[in-house]
Amino acid sequence: MKALTWQGKRDVRVSDVPDPRIEEPTDAVVRVTSTAICGSDLHLYEVLGAYLKPGDILGHEAMGIVEEVGPGVDRLRPGDRVVVPFNIACGSCWMCERQLFAQCETTQVRSAGKGAALFGYTSLYGSVPGGQAEYLRVPQAQFGPVKVPPGGADERYLYLSDILPTAWQAVRYADVPPGGSLAVFGLGPVGQFCARVGRHLGAGRVIGLDLVPERLAMARRHGVEVVDVTGLDDVPGALIDMVDGRGPDAVIDAVGMEAHGSPWGKAAQAAVGLLPDRVAQSMTDRFGVDRLSVLHAAVKAVRRGGTVSLSGVYGGEVDPMPLMEMFDRGVQVRMGQAHVRRWTEEILPVLARDADPLGVADLRTHRLPLERAAEGYEIFQKKTDGCVKVVLAP
Repeated sequence: MKALTWQGKRDVRVSDVPDPRIEEPTDAVVRVTSTAICGSDLHLYEVLGAYLKPGDILGHEAMGIVEEVGPGVDRLRPGDRVVVPFNIACGSCWMCERQLFAQCETTQVRSAGKGAALFGYTSLYGSVPGGQAEYLRVPQAQFGPVKVPPGGADERYLYLSDILPTAWQAVRYADVPPGGSLAVFGLGPVGQFCARVGRHLGAGRVIGLDLVPERLAMARRHGVEVVDVTGLDDVPGALIDMVDGRGPDAVIDAVGMEAHGSPWGKAAQAAVGLLPDRVAQSMTDRFGVDRLSVLHAAVKAVRRGGTVSLSGVYGGEVDPMPLMEMFDRGVQVRMGQAHVRRWTEEILPVLARDADPLGVADLRTHRLPLERAAEGYEIFQKKTDGCVKVVLAP
């Protein structure tokens, strides 16, 4: 089959690889009909290459048609249309019983000290072949895949694989009071959904911050108050002034480790990227840093007693945080990988509405054949050609 493989920093290629097959009784094989490029895939494209090896198959946002199931899978049958959550969970361990599916004890990557295995996401998370491919082997298929109706465009349901539950969790974690105020830093795909979900779940005022015109325009189309940060010297101060002189009730950081405006962090990441992989892994595990400009701005902008919710991916080990200020102001912080299956039953009825209240039909800007996946990564990273979200068609 054809699959997108990682070959080096900013070097991804479509290659011929062996077809997946049933290896365990709880496996399924899915023929992929749509698969998306996620913002966190760009971390693999750039700063996390030390944890990949040439030939690794990328991608963790996929959906398609079940082709085959193992004897331990009784809830799926060939022909079912499914979305595949990005984290692999058994549904029955101690963590899963508490709906902490991203910490599944059956698939935890204990050798790396990490949580549940993820599709297409480095040796830290199990080196499981990803979904930017024609076919995908799905472990733990007795629980993981989400069955969706057979009709309608893939984009109606595709985002259940990751970014929509990630946004939903971020808003739930933000704990915005009814009619309260929510600020979202970063209007990439997850940030777009955070803003829309915030409005859907009852925030009275949603403010989205970014510097890319197309992203700002998209958020504005969905009733979000937008702020172009390129003209601001003091972003937290501006937000505080905008919201009653005290700041929003909650702030979501939907950017993560590669934020703009963090030259020292960017330089440190670049320096580590020049080291041999084994040395780079050791440096990252012990001394890794993130670009923290957005996270610090979020902490400083939220009102006293408010909540900062992190959906952007961070990987640093020695990131400095303004703890004195956070403690004094009583700021709460919640974060973590999305527990996808915890939220899908809440989200599915919303997606079923003809009115499309979350605007899932207005997110993807580029749909490319799998053969052009490398081009998709490049334009998504560089934010060229009005790119907000890329969907690939195998």
